[in-house]
Amino acid sequence: MKTVLGCAVACLLSASAAFAGGHSVWKSVDAMSSVAFGSIKANEIGEVHHFTKVDGTVGENGTVTVSIDLGSVETNIDIRNERMVEHIFKAAAPTAVLSGTVDLADFDSLAVGDTALSAFEGVLQFAGAEADIDADMLVARLGEDRVLVTTADFIMLSTYDLGIDPGLDVLQELASLDSITRAVPVTVRMVFQK
Repeated sequence: MKTVLGCAVACLLSASAAFAGGHSVWKSVDAMSSVAFGSIKANEIGEVHHFTKVDGTVGENGTVTVSIDLGSVETNIDIRNERMVEHIFKAAAPTAVLSGTVDLADFDSLAVGDTALSAFEGVLQFAGAEADIDADMLVARLGEDRVLVTTADFIMLSTYDLGIDPGLDVLQELASLDSITRAVPVTVRMVFQK
């Protein structure tokens, strides 16, 4: 799940590059922004989860910061939400943070209605660990002051990389499951507004 968060944040950072034009700070539109991840339990049951509180900004110098409130995880099962917070996220800071820098000048020519692909490289900070994030993002200019950024493909992350396997082991035992996947597909949908 942590890995999923990292992916999502990476996507957001890539998207911020599409905000060229002007020196204003771009801010995510909360109601239209989300980071989602999938899981497979017992080798055959696939489920989609997401974080309801994702916040991102892009500064005038191209500095991108995306924060994910780990306590806002929504799995559509209350007890599972609680268990994930307790056993996977309890040792973490309240948020996971993805940071990086984009060249806003690369998107100066992106007209309203146009799309572009952008490669992003950033760092995800999660519970004292850091993970490098690489993602391709699809950026669409919705208006002069609004941009949509989404992952171009799934971002596949390893739960081992961010050290959450012990928490997943506990969840697996509590739910009496044979398995919970340790490779996680992540998607990010962010809308930024100036």
